[in-house]
Amino acid sequence: MATITKTKNKKLASFKLVIVESPTKARTISDFLDSSEYQIESSYGHVRDLPRSKLGIDIANNFEPAYIIPVKARKRVGELKKLAAKATEVILASDEDREGEAIAWHIANILDVKDAKRIVFHEITKTAINEALGNPRKIEMNMVDAQQARRILDRLVGYELSPFLWRKFYRGLSAGRVQSVAVRLIADREKEIQAFNPQEYWSLSAFLNTKKEQEQIFEAYLYKKDGKTLDKLEIKNKEESDQILKNLTGEEYKVISVESKEAKRLPGAPFTTSSLQQESSNKLGYSAKQTMMLAQQLYEAGYISYMRTDSVNLSQDSLASAKTFIDSAYGKNYSLDEPRKFKNKAKGAQEAHEAIRPTSSSRTPESMKDSLDSKQYKVYDLIWRRFVACQMQPAIFDSTTADISAQNFIFRANGSVMKFDGWLKIYPSKFTENILPTLSENEILNLKELKPEQHFTEPPPRYNEASLIKAMEEYGIGRPSTYAPTIATIQARNYVAKNDQRRFAPTETGNMVNDLLVQHFPQIVDVNFTAKMEEDLDRIAEGQTKWVPVIKEFYEPFHENLMKKEIEVEKRNMEEKTDEICPNCGKPMIIKPGRFGKFMACSGFPECKTAKPLKNSAREIGMKCPKCAEFSPEDIGDIVMKKTRKGRVFFGCSRYPKCDYASWKNPMENDEKKEE
Repeated sequence: MATITKTKNKKLASFKLVIVESPTKARTISDFLDSSEYQIESSYGHVRDLPRSKLGIDIANNFEPAYIIPVKARKRVGELKKLAAKATEVILASDEDREGEAIAWHIANILDVKDAKRIVFHEITKTAINEALGNPRKIEMNMVDAQQARRILDRLVGYELSPFLWRKFYRGLSAGRVQSVAVRLIADREKEIQAFNPQEYWSLSAFLNTKKEQEQIFEAYLYKKDGKTLDKLEIKNKEESDQILKNLTGEEYKVISVESKEAKRLPGAPFTTSSLQQESSNKLGYSAKQTMMLAQQLYEAGYISYMRTDSVNLSQDSLASAKTFIDSAYGKNYSLDEPRKFKNKAKGAQEAHEAIRPTSSSRTPESMKDSLDSKQYKVYDLIWRRFVACQMQPAIFDSTTADISAQNFIFRANGSVMKFDGWLKIYPSKFTENILPTLSENEILNLKELKPEQHFTEPPPRYNEASLIKAMEEYGIGRPSTYAPTIATIQARNYVAKNDQRRFAPTETGNMVNDLLVQHFPQIVDVNFTAKMEEDLDRIAEGQTKWVPVIKEFYEPFHENLMKKEIEVEKRNMEEKTDEICPNCGKPMIIKPGRFGKFMACSGFPECKTAKPLKNSAREIGMKCPKCAEFSPEDIGDIVMKKTRKGRVFFGCSRYPKCDYASWKNPMENDEKKEE
């Protein structure tokens, strides 16, 4: 991305101080404001937070948080204090969500600025900035309280439940109000898969042609028997399939009805945080964390609107801009007479917010290639196309359905031909035309082949990032700002790991922790309970309830149960004996669990700190190391599949650290391609 050169503000006799969270955002805003009047500075994120070394919450005093200024923020806070003391006005311009509101409140408190002005904007453009400056407001304390409540809830669960896990299992484990529910979704899905019993069923297709167009063979699938629509599992085995084939032998195939109609295909809604993360995962292979990082860069540079949102609403200005662009670029037959509006489906969606969109419809992806790096470009391309497409005419298809009788059976053939591409003109979408020959009622057809096919029902698929985010949104677990960090956390904790298809499965550690929480702390990992907590946080933000009673209602039974389980739940011995002797002290080696899986350690710990990985902790793929073969033919290692601390699979040499061969891609696949 092209960066704006940072320029130091001149020493002004009088100036208005504008404070934002990020340096990039500050540089972009600087382009729109008069440098002789405004000085734009960044807080570099949060300036105050709960301490990491202790709970930091006075439970007896209505859960009063004990905020501190982190060491890394102290220097910056000192600089902002000096500037605020000189400024004629302090304007807080952090992001428009709860997190941004809380940052503004913390800054105001630290700087002791009682009359600070609060401005918000959905996009970083000159128009939006000037409009915000013309309509300042006070800090919205209901939103601040909602953010504080979330932070305190998460701190109480994490700082009380995590040590409980350490005492019952081993150190390094953690539990979280949202992360533990996400792990449960993955663990429960895995149990469904393991318990799944596949069921056999058969389908039957007829391949036909007409006497006039014998070269055009088309497919019709068995649809009805004796006037009853067949269920997918109706034909249960080969014997039943063979019996139908026998009954159809030598039968006449006659067209009994032909229906043609025009079908419209509408575009999807503009992106929310979750739908952008899903689309980016499916189409680009980007993680939720990576997608949000790229989207934030685009937002702070002024190219897209705010990227943390669960709303599909669009401003009138953006809709008018889209229509003007579509008329000019594609013609008026592609634009709408009236803007297309969408309904918010997400639980607790913030109606006042806007969907993710480009700040200018005319800023096409092609025109942005020189301003963005390749990954930024791909995300911007997704956002731009989704937004412009949502305000274009529907795609129109000529759809044909033909029913064909044979004895007491009916086969159905479907055809579809694009008539007008509409929004598909700019939005890549899978579509295969299926052209049927011209058919007439009572027309007799030629049977070319009857093709039975065996199938088996499949278990539900494992979650990938896209489907996990979709599930979390549908259940009301977390909010747009929490999806990406939650998924990153459960991988970093080694509770779940991705397989070769980038789908999640629980690790041994993940299953162990999840089973204990389900048994002893069912509310913590209950989907409905967690969703209700999110609704309570929304109610706080809307001023419908106060945050202290919400925290109290949760904490008192939670803490009481925790004290009870401290006595009831016994510590589990997670160590396994081995016949191996420590090479340094001679004591037996044992297998111990760790944050990143099992490892071998000396039983004399902590006096002896000898430790090494298990021999079979990494899976061989049946290939010798190419680097070892090149440099050490007498001692060649095996290529093994390993995992990073974040759960990402890679391939390395079993002789590491003597050999540092590593690859993200399976080298076996590369060899196979070479052979082809």
